[in-house]
Amino acid sequence: MSFPVAVLVPTPAHATVQGPLSYVAAQPLPAGTLVRVPLGRRDVLGVCWGEAQADGDFEPRPVAGVLDGLPPLGTGWRRLVGFAAAYYQRGLGEVALAALPPQLRDLDATQLARRLKRATPDRAPRPADHQAPTPGQAAALEALAGAQAPALLFGVTGSGKTEVYLQAVARVLADDATAQALVMVPEINLTPQLQARFAERFGEDAVVAMHSGMTGPQRLRSWLAAHAGQARIVLGTRMAVFASLPGLRLIVVDEEHDPSYKQQEGARYSARDLAVWRGKAEGAQVVLGSATPSLESWLASERGRYRRIAMPERVGEGALPQVRLVDMNHQPPKTLFSPPLLDAITQRIARGEQSLVFLNRRGYAPVLACSACEWKSDCPNCSAFRVFHKIDRTLRCHHCGFTERVPRACPACGNLDIAPLGRGTERLEEHLAELLAGTTRPDGGPVRIVRVDADSTRGKGALEAQLERMHAGEVDVLVGTQMVAKGHDFRRITLVAAVQPDSALFSADFRAPERLFALLMQAAGRAGRDAAQAHAAEMWVQTFNPTHPLFAALRRHDYPAFAAQQLKEREQAGMPPFGFQALVRAEARTQEVAQDFLRAAAEAGQALAQAQGVTLYSAVPMGMQRVANVERAQLLVESDSRAALQRFLAAWQPVLREHRPRGLIRWAVDVDPLAI
Repeated sequence: MSFPVAVLVPTPAHATVQGPLSYVAAQPLPAGTLVRVPLGRRDVLGVCWGEAQADGDFEPRPVAGVLDGLPPLGTGWRRLVGFAAAYYQRGLGEVALAALPPQLRDLDATQLARRLKRATPDRAPRPADHQAPTPGQAAALEALAGAQAPALLFGVTGSGKTEVYLQAVARVLADDATAQALVMVPEINLTPQLQARFAERFGEDAVVAMHSGMTGPQRLRSWLAAHAGQARIVLGTRMAVFASLPGLRLIVVDEEHDPSYKQQEGARYSARDLAVWRGKAEGAQVVLGSATPSLESWLASERGRYRRIAMPERVGEGALPQVRLVDMNHQPPKTLFSPPLLDAITQRIARGEQSLVFLNRRGYAPVLACSACEWKSDCPNCSAFRVFHKIDRTLRCHHCGFTERVPRACPACGNLDIAPLGRGTERLEEHLAELLAGTTRPDGGPVRIVRVDADSTRGKGALEAQLERMHAGEVDVLVGTQMVAKGHDFRRITLVAAVQPDSALFSADFRAPERLFALLMQAAGRAGRDAAQAHAAEMWVQTFNPTHPLFAALRRHDYPAFAAQQLKEREQAGMPPFGFQALVRAEARTQEVAQDFLRAAAEAGQALAQAQGVTLYSAVPMGMQRVANVERAQLLVESDSRAALQRFLAAWQPVLREHRPRGLIRWAVDVDPLAI
């Protein structure tokens, strides 16, 4: 006897066949069971999605194997996948299979049994060590205890939000022996230090990590431990929102404003938004933490959909730094470090204190240019410049990776005078070393400058080693990108400097001011954490626009005022969070093919859009028009109703599939895009 079963397999959103495929099994299989099924000429991993409907005209193929010993994926997990696929306009199978560890796809029953044995901890998790919360932390914990809606923990940098997370987790685990907690951070480099704190408090066996920097076996081991309920706490980046957690009772999203929570490839989901949805669907408490909340979350707390819990004071009498603005209009042209800022850094070095100088642009210079003709270091594959990296004398594209040695002369005219334009962290480090060459530390030694960015920390363990030097006091000045501007607890820093922040003030991206304010506030938060030195803490901002309202709010550390001003502008313009958007992006070998596809799809969907109250804009090239010799175009879709936008997108999907022309490489829908 055979039993029909519907199975999800990895099919993309633009595939002709959507939804689960029909197979037959030798025994009934519960929904959520992992199986291996034939697809074309190969066997693939699939997820049972229920009973298939019989079709007399179609003979389904048999299931090739069942992953015995692994409990079925739970109802909550399946609902999450179903919602994410529908909301973000992706295939069910694509989302479901992408949410599983890659190594699981290649295991047979014997191999799986071996991995399951390894995933079992040698000893039971120990009870959490009892910890001295501060009055502010105690008040926040009391407010969390009575929160039914998602909680927005609005705490200034250094207010001790992590301790609140630890105690909230401890309370949940103590109340229920099967409870699990999910704690999310925006970036991989923030995971190890947080994992160390949780492991110290709860024991190493209680905590597992999930992020893309782990090896295949490591990711599988963590997933199996979480799925079996053996791991009580999962720490991870955005991918961890899809972890299988049968006992989920608490979700924490740290730095909830961070754009890294939005996936930019495949299913373009927001892990923060899915965390909120999952918490509500599974009855788990959700805590969103930030010193600079996203405007979406702030508005939700203003309207009462989220409960706002404020933590306005720093722990241990630490103080927020005084913000100083340097008007660069009064400085000589091409000045990188103004004399007042350089003097302030020198004073810190003389006192044995640390400084942080950040610039969100790596490399030596953004472009290399010829002084005699118009040649610049363009990338032949992308509509971008190749960045000059002096340390290895290369021109490197940060989009497609194309790299060449720096030419001895201009490739266009032969001129020997080719020079860097603009500055990156590598050039910043070099120039600062020149300016501080005669400065000495209190012990008489030379100034120690360290650079931390994606280039200097490429090697395994490099980032950890550099941060350890910083914590040990072996660094006087840290130069880096946003990698070091958030999430790190540097106790010796008393000065933070932003040398070139103005470009975001006049960006075509309406979200740019929000991101800049958050970055500057986060960077400022690295200073003044030690009470003994808090009185000397300063944030220096060099700007050509010192009267801009953003800097006025920054000087007061006044996020509510900044948010109110931004929300007023967004509401007047009908922009998110007051309006709702989606982008359709198309990629082809020519811009003509990409735009023709979008225009044809828009024309075919115009009547449907009008009926739903949805606006379709004209197809245009993307801001970064060409990447790796692929032309990219996009079309914006807007509505003042989220539900209307969703109805339109769902009905429009078949139209998009039907109008796919020859030569189109790929297309994708991005719901709630972060960049337009």
